[in-house]
Amino acid sequence: MSVRVFLMLGLAVLFGSVAVVAGNIWLNRQAALHAGNAAAPQELPTFETIIVASEPLRFGTVLSKDVLQEVPWPSEALPEGAFPTVDGFLAEGQRVVLRPMDANEPVLAGKVTGAGDHAALSRVIEEGNRAVTVRVDDVAGVAGFVVPGDRVDVVLTRDNPEASRANDESLADVILQNARVLSIDQSADETQEEPIVVDAVTLEVNTAGAQKLALAASIGDLSLVLRRAGDIAQSAADTITVADLASGETSPDGATAIVWVSRQTERRMVRVPTTRRENAAAQETPEEAPAAIPLSEKTPAGGEPVVLSRNAADGSR
Repeated sequence: MSVRVFLMLGLAVLFGSVAVVAGNIWLNRQAALHAGNAAAPQELPTFETIIVASEPLRFGTVLSKDVLQEVPWPSEALPEGAFPTVDGFLAEGQRVVLRPMDANEPVLAGKVTGAGDHAALSRVIEEGNRAVTVRVDDVAGVAGFVVPGDRVDVVLTRDNPEASRANDESLADVILQNARVLSIDQSADETQEEPIVVDAVTLEVNTAGAQKLALAASIGDLSLVLRRAGDIAQSAADTITVADLASGETSPDGATAIVWVSRQTERRMVRVPTTRRENAAAQETPEEAPAAIPLSEKTPAGGEPVVLSRNAADGSR
C-alpha cells in the first residue's frame, strides 16, 4: 500500500478520536448542568391565613365563629383590610356586616363595622355625601322594584304659577340623576330580590342634591325613575309640559328652548324646537317662512296678537 493511503487512514483515526472526546466532554457538562438545576431548591410560595364568610351574610348580621372560618391565602396577594384570625377579629368586640358577602368571600374592614359598633346607615355613606329620604307610593316607587344599591333619577312634577293656559299649568323636571338607593323603608339589604311596595326610599346625594330634594318635596310631587344596571351617564333633560304630551314629537337632535314672552299684563311660556338642516340639498333650498306660534288667542289692547316664530329661540318676538 502506498504512503498516501496510510496517511489518509491516520488522519481519519485522529479526527475521529478528537470528535469522540469532544462529544463526551460536552455531554458530561450538560448532564452536570441539569443535575445542578435539579438539586437547587425551588422557592415555594408562602401562605398566611385570613378569615372568610362560611355562608352568605347580609346587612346587619352579627358576626360570630359560626359564620366565619380561616383559610390559607398567598402572602403576596393578601387583600387590603383582611383579618388573619377569627379569635383576633372578635377579641376587640362585636362586629356587624355592612356590605353583603357571599360564602368564601374575604371579610374586609370596609364591609364590617368597627369593634363594638352597630350597623348604622351612616357607615355606608360615601365621604362628602348625605342621605335623604323621599316619600313614595306604589307608583312613585316603581311598583316596589327599587331595592338598595339601585340607581335612580328623581322627577319633580309641580304647578306652574305663571301659566296663562291649561297646557302650561303643570311641569315635570328631572332634578337629580344617578342617585344611589341606600335603603327602602328601614331595610338596607342589597341582596334583596323580591319587589316590596314601601312608603319611603333613602337616597345618597351630595349637599346640593339634598337641598334640591328638600325644596322639591315642598312644592310638588316626586317620582323615582329606575336606571338600567351599570348606567351612570348623565343626560340632558328638558322641562316637560302638558302640551308636550299631545305632540309626541321632538326635534331631530332633541334640542328645545323655553321662551317667556310678555305683552302688557300677559306672560306666557312657549317651548321652541331648535332644528338644524341635515343635508346639503336642504341647505341649498331657500328656507320657507317659519310658522308662527300664537301666544294669545286674544288681541291685547292697542295692537296685533303677539306671535313668536319657531326660529326665535333667543327670545325675540
